[in-house]
Amino acid sequence: MNYRHAYHAGNFADTFKHIVLVSLINALKRKENAFCFLDTHAGTGLYDLSDQLPQKSHEYQTGITKIIESPNPPDLISTYLDCVNVLNKKTQSLRFYPGSPAIVEHLLRPQDRMILTELHAEDWQTLKNNFHIDKRIAVHHQDAYQALKAFLPPKERRGLVLIDPPYEKSDELSEMSAVLTNALKRWETGIYALWYPIKIRKPIERFHQAVKQNIDKKLLVIELSIYPENTPTHLNGSGMLIVNPPWKLDEELKSILPWLWKTVSPNNQGRYDVKFL
Repeated sequence: MNYRHAYHAGNFADTFKHIVLVSLINALKRKENAFCFLDTHAGTGLYDLSDQLPQKSHEYQTGITKIIESPNPPDLISTYLDCVNVLNKKTQSLRFYPGSPAIVEHLLRPQDRMILTELHAEDWQTLKNNFHIDKRIAVHHQDAYQALKAFLPPKERRGLVLIDPPYEKSDELSEMSAVLTNALKRWETGIYALWYPIKIRKPIERFHQAVKQNIDKKLLVIELSIYPENTPTHLNGSGMLIVNPPWKLDEELKSILPWLWKTVSPNNQGRYDVKFL
Protein backbone atom coordinates (compact mmCIF):
# COMPACT_ATOMS: atom_id res chain seq x y z
CA MET A 1 0.00 0.00 0.00
CA ASN A 2 1.26 3.49 -0.91
CA TYR A 3 0.59 5.12 2.42
CA ARG A 4 -0.26 8.67 3.29
CA HIS A 5 -3.29 8.43 5.49
CA ALA A 6 -4.90 11.55 4.07
CA TYR A 7 -5.65 9.57 0.91
CA HIS A 8 -7.61 7.01 2.89
CA ALA A 9 -9.17 9.12 5.66
CA GLY A 10 -12.80 8.20 6.22
CA ASN A 11 -12.89 5.28 3.79
CA PHE A 12 -14.73 2.07 4.64
CA ALA A 13 -11.69 0.49 6.33
CA ASP A 14 -11.00 3.65 8.35
CA THR A 15 -14.56 3.92 9.60
CA PHE A 16 -14.57 0.23 10.54
CA LYS A 17 -11.35 0.68 12.53
CA HIS A 18 -12.67 3.74 14.32
CA ILE A 19 -15.98 2.15 15.25
CA VAL A 20 -14.09 -0.75 16.85
CA LEU A 21 -11.86 1.81 18.58
CA VAL A 22 -14.89 3.58 20.08
CA SER A 23 -16.15 0.26 21.44
CA LEU A 24 -12.76 -0.42 23.06
CA ILE A 25 -12.54 3.02 24.65
CA ASN A 26 -16.10 2.76 25.96
CA ALA A 27 -15.18 -0.56 27.58
CA LEU A 28 -12.21 1.04 29.35
CA LYS A 29 -14.45 3.83 30.64
CA ARG A 30 -16.68 1.39 32.49
CA LYS A 31 -14.19 1.62 35.36
CA GLU A 32 -13.34 4.90 37.06
CA ASN A 33 -9.61 4.20 37.15
CA ALA A 34 -7.53 6.14 34.63
CA PHE A 35 -6.29 4.50 31.45
CA CYS A 36 -3.62 5.26 28.88
CA PHE A 37 -4.08 5.11 25.09
CA LEU A 38 -0.97 4.67 22.92
CA ASP A 39 -1.31 5.23 19.16
CA THR A 40 1.86 3.99 17.44
CA HIS A 41 1.06 5.31 13.94
CA ALA A 42 -0.90 8.46 14.74
CA GLY A 43 -0.63 10.28 11.40
CA THR A 44 -1.82 13.88 11.61
CA GLY A 45 -4.78 12.91 13.81
CA LEU A 46 -7.26 15.07 11.91
CA TYR A 47 -8.06 15.38 8.19
CA ASP A 48 -9.60 18.08 6.03
CA LEU A 49 -11.55 16.23 3.34
CA SER A 50 -11.49 19.31 1.12
CA ASP A 51 -7.67 19.11 0.84
CA GLN A 52 -5.89 17.89 -2.27
CA LEU A 53 -5.13 14.31 -1.20
CA PRO A 54 -8.65 13.32 -0.04
CA GLN A 55 -10.12 15.06 -3.07
CA LYS A 56 -7.78 13.12 -5.33
CA SER A 57 -8.96 9.74 -4.06
CA HIS A 58 -12.52 10.50 -2.78
CA GLU A 59 -12.18 7.35 -0.67
CA TYR A 60 -14.23 8.90 2.14
CA GLN A 61 -17.27 8.42 -0.09
CA THR A 62 -16.95 4.65 0.45
CA GLY A 63 -17.20 5.02 4.22
CA ILE A 64 -18.14 8.05 6.30
CA THR A 65 -20.35 9.61 3.62
CA LYS A 66 -22.48 6.47 3.42
CA ILE A 67 -22.66 6.10 7.20
CA ILE A 68 -23.76 9.70 7.79
CA GLU A 69 -26.46 9.39 5.15
CA SER A 70 -27.88 6.11 6.56
CA PRO A 71 -30.88 6.28 8.93
CA ASN A 72 -31.21 4.72 12.37
CA PRO A 73 -27.59 3.87 13.20
CA PRO A 74 -26.98 1.58 16.21
CA ASP A 75 -25.96 3.25 19.46
CA LEU A 76 -22.25 2.48 19.05
CA ILE A 77 -22.20 4.04 15.60
CA SER A 78 -24.11 7.06 16.90
CA THR A 79 -21.33 7.58 19.46
CA TYR A 80 -18.76 7.32 16.67
CA LEU A 81 -20.72 9.87 14.61
CA ASP A 82 -20.69 12.24 17.60
CA CYS A 83 -16.88 12.24 17.30
CA VAL A 84 -17.20 13.18 13.63
CA ASN A 85 -19.97 15.74 14.04
CA VAL A 86 -18.24 17.71 16.79
CA LEU A 87 -15.52 18.63 14.28
CA ASN A 88 -18.05 19.85 11.73
CA LYS A 89 -20.32 22.05 13.88
CA LYS A 90 -19.18 25.25 12.21
CA THR A 91 -19.21 23.92 8.65
CA GLN A 92 -22.63 22.23 8.92
CA SER A 93 -21.31 19.69 6.42
CA LEU A 94 -18.81 16.86 6.25
CA ARG A 95 -15.48 18.62 5.86
CA PHE A 96 -13.29 17.30 8.67
CA TYR A 97 -12.71 13.67 9.55
CA PRO A 98 -11.12 12.59 12.86
CA GLY A 99 -8.20 10.22 12.91
CA SER A 100 -7.83 7.88 15.86
CA PRO A 101 -6.26 10.61 18.08
CA ALA A 102 -9.19 13.00 17.57
CA ILE A 103 -11.72 10.25 18.21
CA VAL A 104 -10.05 9.21 21.46
CA GLU A 105 -9.57 12.83 22.55
CA HIS A 106 -13.33 13.32 22.27
CA LEU A 107 -13.90 10.29 24.52
CA LEU A 108 -11.14 10.84 27.11
CA ARG A 109 -12.02 11.73 30.68
CA PRO A 110 -9.99 14.19 32.79
CA GLN A 111 -8.06 11.35 34.47
CA ASP A 112 -7.10 9.57 31.23
CA ARG A 113 -4.01 10.05 29.08
CA MET A 114 -2.96 9.63 25.44
CA ILE A 115 0.47 9.08 23.88
CA LEU A 116 0.82 9.70 20.13
CA THR A 117 3.85 8.76 18.04
CA GLU A 118 4.50 9.50 14.37
CA LEU A 119 7.73 9.06 12.39
CA HIS A 120 6.90 11.04 9.23
CA ALA A 121 8.34 14.50 9.98
CA GLU A 122 5.67 16.59 8.25
CA ASP A 123 2.81 14.55 9.69
CA TRP A 124 4.38 14.67 13.16
CA GLN A 125 4.54 18.48 13.05
CA THR A 126 0.88 18.68 11.99
CA LEU A 127 -0.04 16.18 14.71
CA LYS A 128 1.77 18.27 17.30
CA ASN A 129 0.02 21.41 16.13
CA ASN A 130 -3.37 19.70 16.30
CA PHE A 131 -2.99 18.37 19.86
CA HIS A 132 -0.48 20.54 21.72
CA ILE A 133 -3.11 22.36 23.79
CA ASP A 134 -4.54 19.29 25.53
CA LYS A 135 -2.34 18.51 28.55
CA ARG A 136 -3.59 14.92 28.63
CA ILE A 137 -1.87 14.26 25.29
CA ALA A 138 1.85 13.75 24.61
CA VAL A 139 3.09 13.81 20.99
CA HIS A 140 6.41 12.20 20.03
CA HIS A 141 8.44 12.14 16.80
CA GLN A 142 9.36 8.48 17.10
CA ASP A 143 9.39 5.11 15.36
CA ALA A 144 6.30 3.11 16.25
CA TYR A 145 8.10 0.00 17.44
CA GLN A 146 10.58 1.99 19.52
CA ALA A 147 7.54 3.59 21.14
CA LEU A 148 6.32 0.17 22.27
CA LYS A 149 9.60 -0.23 24.14
CA ALA A 150 9.70 3.32 25.48
CA PHE A 151 6.15 3.73 26.78
CA LEU A 152 5.12 0.27 27.96
CA PRO A 153 3.99 -0.43 30.55
CA PRO A 154 2.18 2.85 31.26
CA LYS A 155 1.97 4.11 34.80
CA GLU A 156 -1.83 3.68 34.78
CA ARG A 157 -1.49 -0.10 34.22
CA ARG A 158 -4.77 0.02 32.28
CA GLY A 159 -5.20 0.92 28.67
CA LEU A 160 -5.09 0.27 24.97
CA VAL A 161 -2.38 0.18 22.30
CA LEU A 162 -3.48 0.81 18.71
CA ILE A 163 -1.04 -0.49 16.11
CA ASP A 164 -2.00 0.67 12.63
CA PRO A 165 1.02 0.14 10.34
CA PRO A 166 1.23 1.45 6.77
CA TYR A 167 1.97 -2.03 5.33
CA GLU A 168 4.19 -0.48 2.69
CA LYS A 169 6.31 -3.64 2.64
CA SER A 170 4.68 -6.70 1.13
CA ASP A 171 5.70 -8.91 4.08
CA GLU A 172 4.98 -6.43 6.87
CA LEU A 173 2.00 -8.40 8.21
CA SER A 174 4.25 -11.40 8.83
CA GLU A 175 6.27 -9.29 11.29
CA MET A 176 3.28 -8.31 13.42
CA SER A 177 3.14 -11.51 15.46
CA ALA A 178 6.64 -10.78 16.78
CA VAL A 179 5.74 -7.13 17.40
CA LEU A 180 2.79 -8.15 19.56
CA THR A 181 4.75 -10.88 21.34
CA ASN A 182 7.50 -8.44 22.32
CA ALA A 183 5.02 -5.79 23.46
CA LEU A 184 3.24 -8.31 25.66
CA LYS A 185 6.51 -9.11 27.41
CA ARG A 186 6.52 -5.51 28.61
CA TRP A 187 2.80 -5.22 29.36
CA GLU A 188 0.94 -8.50 29.39
CA THR A 189 -2.36 -7.16 30.72
CA GLY A 190 -2.79 -4.35 28.19
CA ILE A 191 -5.32 -4.40 25.38
CA TYR A 192 -3.76 -4.40 21.91
CA ALA A 193 -5.66 -3.62 18.72
CA LEU A 194 -3.81 -4.35 15.47
CA TRP A 195 -5.34 -3.24 12.16
CA TYR A 196 -4.51 -5.09 8.94
CA PRO A 197 -5.62 -4.87 5.29
CA ILE A 198 -7.36 -7.73 3.50
CA LYS A 199 -6.51 -8.28 -0.14
CA ILE A 200 -6.18 -12.06 -0.35
CA ARG A 201 -6.84 -14.60 2.38
CA LYS A 202 -3.65 -16.71 2.56
CA PRO A 203 -1.38 -14.12 4.27
CA ILE A 204 -4.13 -13.43 6.81
CA GLU A 205 -4.41 -17.13 7.64
CA ARG A 206 -0.64 -17.40 8.13
CA PHE A 207 -0.69 -14.34 10.40
CA HIS A 208 -3.54 -15.73 12.51
CA GLN A 209 -1.74 -19.06 12.83
CA ALA A 210 1.48 -17.38 13.96
CA VAL A 211 -0.37 -15.33 16.55
CA LYS A 212 -2.11 -18.41 17.94
CA GLN A 213 1.19 -20.23 18.23
CA ASN A 214 3.08 -17.37 19.89
CA ILE A 215 0.54 -15.62 22.11
CA ASP A 216 -1.27 -17.40 24.93
CA LYS A 217 -3.98 -14.79 25.42
CA LYS A 218 -7.57 -14.30 24.34
CA LEU A 219 -7.50 -13.25 20.70
CA LEU A 220 -10.51 -11.71 18.99
CA VAL A 221 -10.67 -11.13 15.24
CA ILE A 222 -13.11 -8.67 13.66
CA GLU A 223 -13.20 -8.38 9.86
CA LEU A 224 -15.22 -6.44 7.30
CA SER A 225 -14.84 -6.79 3.54
CA ILE A 226 -16.87 -5.00 0.89
CA TYR A 227 -15.41 -6.80 -2.14
CA PRO A 228 -14.53 -10.45 -2.83
CA GLU A 229 -11.18 -11.31 -1.25
CA ASN A 230 -9.36 -12.40 -4.38
CA THR A 231 -7.72 -9.27 -5.81
CA PRO A 232 -4.18 -8.74 -4.47
CA THR A 233 -3.87 -5.23 -5.92
CA HIS A 234 -7.12 -3.99 -4.36
CA LEU A 235 -8.09 -3.26 -0.76
CA ASN A 236 -11.08 -5.56 -0.37
CA GLY A 237 -11.50 -5.27 3.37
CA SER A 238 -9.73 -4.93 6.68
CA GLY A 239 -9.50 -6.63 10.00
CA MET A 240 -8.54 -6.00 13.60
CA LEU A 241 -6.89 -8.45 15.93
CA ILE A 242 -7.63 -7.66 19.58
CA VAL A 243 -5.38 -9.13 22.26
CA ASN A 244 -6.99 -9.24 25.73
CA PRO A 245 -10.39 -8.05 24.42
CA PRO A 246 -12.71 -6.45 26.99
CA TRP A 247 -15.68 -8.40 28.28
CA LYS A 248 -18.56 -8.59 25.78
CA LEU A 249 -16.69 -6.67 23.07
CA ASP A 250 -17.47 -9.51 20.66
CA GLU A 251 -21.20 -9.31 21.42
CA GLU A 252 -21.38 -5.57 20.80
CA LEU A 253 -19.51 -5.81 17.51
CA LYS A 254 -21.61 -8.75 16.33
CA SER A 255 -24.69 -6.61 16.90
CA ILE A 256 -23.52 -3.67 14.74
CA LEU A 257 -21.50 -5.29 11.93
CA PRO A 258 -24.56 -6.38 9.89
CA TRP A 259 -25.74 -2.74 9.77
CA LEU A 260 -22.27 -1.44 8.94
CA TRP A 261 -21.63 -4.01 6.20
CA LYS A 262 -24.99 -3.39 4.59
CA THR A 263 -24.33 0.36 4.70
CA VAL A 264 -20.86 0.44 3.13
CA SER A 265 -20.82 -2.65 0.90
CA PRO A 266 -21.80 -2.05 -2.74
CA ASN A 267 -24.40 -4.63 -3.80
CA ASN A 268 -23.84 -6.69 -0.63
CA GLN A 269 -20.40 -7.86 -1.69
CA GLY A 270 -17.79 -9.13 0.75
CA ARG A 271 -18.50 -10.38 4.25
CA TYR A 272 -18.06 -9.70 7.97
CA ASP A 273 -16.97 -11.85 10.87
CA VAL A 274 -16.32 -11.76 14.61
CA LYS A 275 -14.55 -14.75 16.13
CA PHE A 276 -12.07 -15.86 18.76
CA LEU A 277 -8.95 -17.53 17.44
